[in-house]
Amino acid sequence: MLILVLLGAFFTSCMVVRPGEVGVKQRLGKISNEALPEGPKGYNPFTTNIITLPTRTVNLEIKSSLPSKEGLTITSVMSILYRIRPSSAPTLLRDIGRAYESEVILPVFRSAAADVSSRFLAKDMHSGERSVIEAQIRDRMAEILEPKGLIVDNVLMKAIVLPAGLSRSIEEVLQAEQDAQRMEFIKQREQLDAERRIIQAQGERDAAVIKADADRQGVEIQAAGGAAATRLQAEAQAEANANLQQSLTDEVLRYRAIEAFLEMAKSENSKIIITNGESPFLGLPAEELMNDN
Repeated sequence: MLILVLLGAFFTSCMVVRPGEVGVKQRLGKISNEALPEGPKGYNPFTTNIITLPTRTVNLEIKSSLPSKEGLTITSVMSILYRIRPSSAPTLLRDIGRAYESEVILPVFRSAAADVSSRFLAKDMHSGERSVIEAQIRDRMAEILEPKGLIVDNVLMKAIVLPAGLSRSIEEVLQAEQDAQRMEFIKQREQLDAERRIIQAQGERDAAVIKADADRQGVEIQAAGGAAATRLQAEAQAEANANLQQSLTDEVLRYRAIEAFLEMAKSENSKIIITNGESPFLGLPAEELMNDN
């Protein structure tokens, strides 16, 4: 029994497929169709070998020369973020081998990058079109690589080096555009300031007009009030006179005359009373009446 155990241990070995990897058995040179997940795996070291491939995202950095639409050559540093589909690892090893980066990924990238960049101007690689270029390169690569089990997550343009003359021209154009934008901003600011002054002047004018109208209306109202008060006073006086005239009957006048005679009779001062027998004529001193006579 001990001999059998020793023989089994001699003909059996073990290895561990680590996290972020997938294992594929190769028995007597033949690739197995089974993808081994992470964990310990036993195998016969004399007939079998376990090949591991990374399934985590790999950053493949490439320095490449890209053609532009105007025929310039742009030096660039780009990163390809890719990963292996675990279930496709056996087919990838069988069809391409472990050198899939140099055999497939790099040639596909160079072809896709040259095809896409040749449709854009050099200055576009420094503008908002940069993300469009990256997305189109990634899509072109995905069309070819994903059926083979290679998933392209992203393509990033990390650095772009333009020819010296072109860089200077682009800088001059950008500077001119910034100057034009600054002048446009100054123009808009001056226009807004002029509109503000116009609105302020209009407001002051409207306020003056409103104040003048209010003063005029106040004078008119005051004059109208004075006229109304005078009219009411005259009407009241006329009404009082009318009432007084109606109340002065012959009997009342005779009674008032008698009262006047009685009051004058009580006075110690000498007075001349001229009367027609019904009412006295009062208010003239005796000297003035004698002079008149």
